Amino acid sequence: MSNLVSVFALGLIGVVLLFGLMGIRFIPNNRIGLVEKRFGMRSLKSGLIALGGEAGYQPRVLRGGLHWLMPIQYAVHIAPLVTITQGKIGYVFARDGKPLAPAQVLASNTTADDFQDVIKFLQAGGQRGPQRLILREGTYAINLVQFVVITEERVYSLPLSREEQEVVIRMAEVIKERGGFRPVIIKDTDDKIGIATVHDGPSLAQGEIIAPVVGDDPKNEDVYHNKFQDPDKFLKAGGFRGRQLQVLVEGTYYVNRLFATVEMIQKTVIDVGNVGVVVSYTGVAGEDLSGKEYRHGELVARGQRGVWEEALLPGKYAFNTYAGNVVPVPTTNFILKWIRNQTGAHKFDENLSEVSLITKDAFEPSLPLSVVVHIDYQKAPLVVQRFGDIKRLVEQTLDPMVAAYFKNIGQTRTLIQLLQERSDIQQIASQEMKEKFRHYNLELEEVLIGTPSSPADDVQIETILTQLRSRQIAAEQVETYDRQEKAAVKERELREAEARAEMQTNMTQAELNIEIQSNQGKADYQRSIQQAQQIRALAEAEAEKVARIGIAQALATEEQVRAYGGPQFQVTQQVLQRFADAIQQSGVEIVPRVLIKGGADGDNSTGSVIEGLMAMLLSEKLGVDVADQAARSPEADALRQQIRESIKKPISGESASPSKPDAKKK
Repeated sequence: MSNLVSVFALGLIGVVLLFGLMGIRFIPNNRIGLVEKRFGMRSLKSGLIALGGEAGYQPRVLRGGLHWLMPIQYAVHIAPLVTITQGKIGYVFARDGKPLAPAQVLASNTTADDFQDVIKFLQAGGQRGPQRLILREGTYAINLVQFVVITEERVYSLPLSREEQEVVIRMAEVIKERGGFRPVIIKDTDDKIGIATVHDGPSLAQGEIIAPVVGDDPKNEDVYHNKFQDPDKFLKAGGFRGRQLQVLVEGTYYVNRLFATVEMIQKTVIDVGNVGVVVSYTGVAGEDLSGKEYRHGELVARGQRGVWEEALLPGKYAFNTYAGNVVPVPTTNFILKWIRNQTGAHKFDENLSEVSLITKDAFEPSLPLSVVVHIDYQKAPLVVQRFGDIKRLVEQTLDPMVAAYFKNIGQTRTLIQLLQERSDIQQIASQEMKEKFRHYNLELEEVLIGTPSSPADDVQIETILTQLRSRQIAAEQVETYDRQEKAAVKERELREAEARAEMQTNMTQAELNIEIQSNQGKADYQRSIQQAQQIRALAEAEAEKVARIGIAQALATEEQVRAYGGPQFQVTQQVLQRFADAIQQSGVEIVPRVLIKGGADGDNSTGSVIEGLMAMLLSEKLGVDVADQAARSPEADALRQQIRESIKKPISGESASPSKPDAKKK
């Protein structure tokens, strides 16, 4: 018996231990556990989440770690933590809560702002459906049975039905199309603004096209919605659904795209030389500021509906073009051309053409015009209020007025008068039309008239113009001939004066030349006298010098003759000296190539034949009788004749060349 009890006790303990182990649940730290109670004492009467311990999905989630739950009674569904990456937005869809009001699109969560506490959310009156509040960057332990979280990367939820899953997928596609997973970023370099369109809240009143600005005061924290980033405060401040008057400028905005979409438009730029007249489509009806005398429309203050009295000056404006229109009006002078195929920079005159006239003499020329106009920037709203825009003013008012004025002028003048009096007509037109332009709040600066032209098939006007040109050419020729005649007379007078002046110059020059030559002759005469005296003195001195030198030479010669043995020896020495100089200058060979000797070999008493020949030759040349010459042999005569011929011959290149070494040696 005791054994049976022991066995039973051990079995009971084992069952208890096994039961206890079956109730242990392990949740990883990066996961959560969604608890489902399968059965209990009570069941849910409404809703999805069992707040009072009823059977069903429990509001609390299990975080990472070990947990013990009653086996079989509880089931735990492992789900991931919700992660929103940096710079992204997450959208929440609640499955349980209070139903939405008929006018609501998104669930209000003014008090239930914590999606991680399901009990608090439901007890605070949280509503089911897509939420106005969005999730920013971070990781959240959210009960994915109560909430479905939609991010750009994935959808976090515990699927309950296929139909619900399809709804969530379509919602994610809509958000993606609107760019809702990322904030609205407006860069300053883009020069753009954001126009918000709210999809939740009360509708606009009848006749309104744009929602007014609400909750824009940062000091009032209860209603300051911070550029549509807090939908509940926007609605609390009295905001309406629809396109908003308030715009988004440069910055980053985390806007729930299910609540409001944002459209980008360009800023309104008013260039220098222009003003912008604002025509507002929204605002309260204001008091007319144009005065009682101005009966062409009303001007209102800024922010009211109508044409604003103050125009926008040059600059950039974050103007909502859905709430009004900005009409640019030039404040600098602009030209309107009544000329076909020519337009000004503003394109106001692109539909204008020449004015067709009928002159007094029945010609039909076309008159091109140019009108310089100026608009005072303070009167620009009056012009826009009266005509709508400048182009409409030009085409509907100025064009017919100017055309009628010049048609009237054309009927009072002939074609020739119209051509010749163009300057006067232009001046009169400028004065008379200024008052007409001032009536339309315009300032006429100047009227410029071009040359009238005829239609393509009309040659009569060209004929008249040709005759006028011929007449003018003839008149110019007469004037030219008259001036040429006067020029010829002046030229003749000039030539006479120049000739007279030239003759006077020549006469003066001749007189000067005579005087100069006279003075020069006197100077030459005096110079010749001086030169003669100088020559005479030099001659006398030279003669005296020569005489003295001759006497000295004579005395020296006499002494030399005496010293050297008499006159014959002296003469012979002088002759030999001169002969040697002549031989040196002429280059004649003085050593004969054939040696001739006289007498017996070795007999030197009578001398050589050449010496005898030389003595005879020199005595004949000098006229000196040589008494001691020996008898002449035939060989000596032949050699003498050869020397004479060589002296008479001119010096040649061959005779001037040096003798051969062997001849010199002989």
